[in-house]
Parts: sequence; structure tokens; C-alpha cells
Amino acid sequence: MRIFLAGGESRHWIHDSLLEDVKKNEKCRFILQDRTGCTKSFQRRSNAVIPRRCLALAEWGGYDKTVTEYRPYILESFFYADEDTERLMPHFGDFLLDSGAFTFMQGKGGSPNWDEYVERYADFINRNKVQKYFELDIDSVVGYERVKQIRAKLERLTGRQSIPVWHLSRGMDEYRGMCKDYSYVAIGGIVSGEITKDKYKAFPALIAEAHNQGARIHGLGFTNLALLPHYHFDSVDSTAWTTGNRFGFLYYFDGKTMVKRDAPKGHKIGASREAALNNFVEWLKYQKYAEKHL
Repeated sequence: MRIFLAGGESRHWIHDSLLEDVKKNEKCRFILQDRTGCTKSFQRRSNAVIPRRCLALAEWGGYDKTVTEYRPYILESFFYADEDTERLMPHFGDFLLDSGAFTFMQGKGGSPNWDEYVERYADFINRNKVQKYFELDIDSVVGYERVKQIRAKLERLTGRQSIPVWHLSRGMDEYRGMCKDYSYVAIGGIVSGEITKDKYKAFPALIAEAHNQGARIHGLGFTNLALLPHYHFDSVDSTAWTTGNRFGFLYYFDGKTMVKRDAPKGHKIGASREAALNNFVEWLKYQKYAEKHL
């Protein structure tokens, strides 16, 4: 199974928002964890010296160097894609381009001219030779009939199949047809709550249907760590690596799964770039494990 790290503006979050602490020279206490599980606590300053044995990568080019070294699997939303995205894409081990549909379904993307949006989306795909990209599954915004029209235009402009995203509202006949007609399909509605946890029991049958038809299947936003070993998606994506830095904990890959480690009592993990990079690297280790064992 391939786990793609997602998060929309997550890259900007590392490069820009977290660097604000440095620019302002604010003092922010945070914790770094070394390979033995020990912790170091010190004040965040622009000239802070970070122990080499710490997992975090402190140099300002740390994110770029990590990308080129680990060649991570990344899912990026076209809604947030920019020149930095295009610069880093050649260094990814694998790449999925999301249409930005989830942003629109949340009511955050406004009401664009869909024909113009599709043309810009197709141009990005063609310009960067993107091989795997999702359709605009904006069923709840424009209706499924319109979605199919947009899908057809997108595939005509790019000259390659999209990854259609199945929703419960489309029904099983549509799902079977997708698995028959497409080499890669996806299940959506997990993050939005359209597919509730009590419906997860249907995943094995849906996955089997795709595989029986010779299609790969992606679980959009599905990274329930306890259930991943039981549901054999070909790929999933996760924004979980960003949550540690937002909510004050570090991730650690223990050899089989991801473990959360809170700061020692009396300390606090601030929103530091080092903590974010630590979590990013640990999730990259999990990526490599998942590909071989899940």
C-alpha cells in the first residue's frame, strides 16, 4: 500500500508560517526527540544550535533536502499548487494531483467558472506531465451529470484518464462501471463523513470489486492506523503528519506503526519547523514500511 502525504497548504505551512517565528525572533519552547527516545528542550531562536542526533532537520533547506533524499509519495491539491509544487514534483517518488474538489465542497473555494477551472487544471497536468490526477467530484455542488461532463472535457484536454471518485450517491452500478472502465478508481466521502465508520465494513467488498476488474483503488483521506492492515487499498492519503505540529505532539515510527509522543510534563511543543520536519520524516519511514507490508 502506498500512503501519500497530503495537506493542501502543508508545504507553505512549513516554509512560510513556521518561519515567522524565526523572522520575529520569538522565543518558543519546543521538544525534539532523538533516536533513543530521549528529549531535548531549549528556547527557539533564529541562531539556535540543534543537536545533530535529533531527528529534526534544522537547516533552512531541510524540507527540500528531505524530499530529494526520501523521494516521498505526495498528494497535492491543484487548488494550492504553485511554482514550488512544480519545482519539487520531479523529486517525488510518486505523485497524485487532487482537483481541489474537497475545498469547494467545504464552501471555501467560491464559485468559479468551471470550464475555465478545468482548462487551468488540464494545463497544469499537461505542463507537468502528471500521470495520476483525480476528477472534480463536486457532485454536491453541481450534480453528477455535470461532473461527468467536466470529467469528459478534462480527459479530452489531457489525453489521459482521470481517477474517478465514487460517492455513495452514485450507487453500486456506477461503481462497477467505474472499475470496469478505469484502471485507477477512488472512494470519496470518508473525510466529509458521508461514509461513516459503520460503513467501513463494506470496504473489503468494494476493494475486491475493483481488483476483480483489474483496477487499483485509492481511499481518499483514509488513514485509520488500526484498520489500514485490514483494508487492502492500493493507496491512501493522509494529512495526519501535519496534526502533531498543530496540536503539540511528535510522531515516531516504531517499526510497524506511528506513535504519538507528548511533551514531558511542564513542557510544550510549539509550532516549530523542526517539529514539523520531524513528523514529516517519521511519516516517510512509515510510507516505506507500508509499501512492503500493508
